[in-house]
Amino acid sequence: MTPLRLGTRGSPLALWQANFIAGALRPVAAPRVVELVLIETHGDRDQASALSAMGGFGVFTKAIQNALLDGRADVAVHSLKDLPTIPEPRLELAAVPTRGPTGDAFVSRKHKLFDDLPPGATVGTSSLRRRAQVLNRRPDLKLIELRGNVDTRLRKLDEQGLDAIILAEAGLIRLGLADRITEVLDASWMLPAVGQGAIGLECRADDAEAKRLVGALRCPDTYARVLAERAMLYALGGGCLVPIGTTSKVLDGLLTVRGAVLSPDGARRIVATHTGPADAPLALGQELAAKLLAEGADEVLKT
Repeated sequence: MTPLRLGTRGSPLALWQANFIAGALRPVAAPRVVELVLIETHGDRDQASALSAMGGFGVFTKAIQNALLDGRADVAVHSLKDLPTIPEPRLELAAVPTRGPTGDAFVSRKHKLFDDLPPGATVGTSSLRRRAQVLNRRPDLKLIELRGNVDTRLRKLDEQGLDAIILAEAGLIRLGLADRITEVLDASWMLPAVGQGAIGLECRADDAEAKRLVGALRCPDTYARVLAERAMLYALGGGCLVPIGTTSKVLDGLLTVRGAVLSPDGARRIVATHTGPADAPLALGQELAAKLLAEGADEVLKT
């Protein structure tokens, strides 16, 4: 019997996620063996360039998608925030397990809170979304590009004498580094990335068996939330190159999504919220995007 092969990046966080999914799939897939296939992506090979300089779209996911398409893998395990919203017609986002923490973590050895940062303090981040939201709140701060895996970024915090860095809360927790979190930033102003904290499981559209197996891991509420978030992002034409943040929740069958669009320098910020049936997430996401555009997001997106 052929193994069920999970395609994944080789970073410590990617391997944690892939091993977590493998552990959940083994009882479902038995007697098939579940194994990992490590794949190097463009983003892994180039650890120096800014993500925006590499085009942003698919730098951590395209190589894994190619492994699905050429038959080297049966399931792609993605950090969902890295997966472009532009669909690959031969592939399908078959499942998203229960979402982890969605917040952005402020990490510092010098300051207990983000609001404690002195004027001109230096903050490291590789995310245009984080950069824009930080500058919207504190235009006096100095933002520097910070690439590499979680351990590398934590090391650079110390070696470069930075005042702080900002990382995904979920990644730190999953790697057993929760003690490095100084503060989880308030999502009222630091809205997470689309899909942040979620793991996306992608399969070939014609592979009914792989889709059936990973479908057992699908969390309906998480799936609805990320579909709406991704629909909003797609309708806005955004990706890694546009500062867009979002929060979402499902309560009593209703899905509420809040979105923010910012100019890269943080000077302009458009925010809107939309609520609708949780069983119609794509329409809800598109409607939220329309509200944002009506309130001026189209002009912000052009900056």
